Amino acid sequence: MYPAELVMPMKAELTDNGFEEMLTPAKVDEVLAKEGTTLVVINSVCGCSAGTARPGVLMAVATSEKKPDRLTTSFAGFDSDAVKQIRTHLMPYPPSSPSIALFKDGQLVHFIERHMIEGRSAQLIATNLLAAFDEYC
Repeated sequence: MYPAELVMPMKAELTDNGFEEMLTPAKVDEVLAKEGTTLVVINSVCGCSAGTARPGVLMAVATSEKKPDRLTTSFAGFDSDAVKQIRTHLMPYPPSSPSIALFKDGQLVHFIERHMIEGRSAQLIATNLLAAFDEYC
């Protein structure tokens, strides 16, 4: 577990912009069972989260005409039980943080793994998400 002093500002970057935290496995299952689209950001402390993942997600949400019905997040290495439960919904993908998933009616329809975030710009991640929002939202 990471210390709260380290994690809280990184969580706030998303929660201050409308993302709902999923802190328990029950909350994960409840949210992902809902009809419509749900964006899930598995947040993390790694540099690519701060440098491109979180900024890219925020850019996509701010500029898209079509948006997911729900914006959610859990923090790897901090909200451990919730992240573990999210990952059961991401099978067969291996654990990846940070990562970004779009669900529609409870089904995974788009997934950006860490290796697709590392070395890419926030704009490129936003462009990827904008295309997914346009297709599924």
